[in-house]
Amino acid sequence: MSADSQLELLFDPSLIPSSFQQGLGPDLYLRPLSSTDNARGHFDLLSVLTVAPPLSAKTYKDTFNELKSCPNTYFTIVIVHRESDKVVGCGSLIVERKFVRNAGLVGHIEDIAVSKTMQGRKLGIKIIKALEEIGRTRGCYKIILDCSDSNIPFYEKCGFKHKEFQMVRYLADPSNVAKSATSSRL
Repeated sequence: MSADSQLELLFDPSLIPSSFQQGLGPDLYLRPLSSTDNARGHFDLLSVLTVAPPLSAKTYKDTFNELKSCPNTYFTIVIVHRESDKVVGCGSLIVERKFVRNAGLVGHIEDIAVSKTMQGRKLGIKIIKALEEIGRTRGCYKIILDCSDSNIPFYEKCGFKHKEFQMVRYLADPSNVAKSATSSRL
């Protein structure tokens, strides 16, 4: 990981316990998101989750900088394949401060994705566990996530319980969100 020492990372890598690196195998390593991970296929990996028009390198970097400007809030981790230098797994924990529960913190897990070429290696579970540990370290009293019915068994294997229901109301066409976000930054 010496080449990565020059990368601009989203958060301090010491928040990821070293024990999570050991279970990945010698061909992979886990670290915080870098401002240059778009070139390593991060966005391509995310595009399997939803409608995702491609981002320019500038928009990716601007979005990274916006997330980084909110310290102790956004914790996106990636798993990188050493030989190809490609992102093959990712996930995010967003930490929300609440007024309830004695002004407690809630972690929201989002955007868990693993490359089809790496599926079967339990990387998704490792990503979830690493994000949980970051949430625990940050002091979250609970961690929640939304998923499709087909993914419920996976998250149950990770220790999550089905509770309540998700509701959504889209305020914009998801395929146009990137365009409007880009134009609002101009």
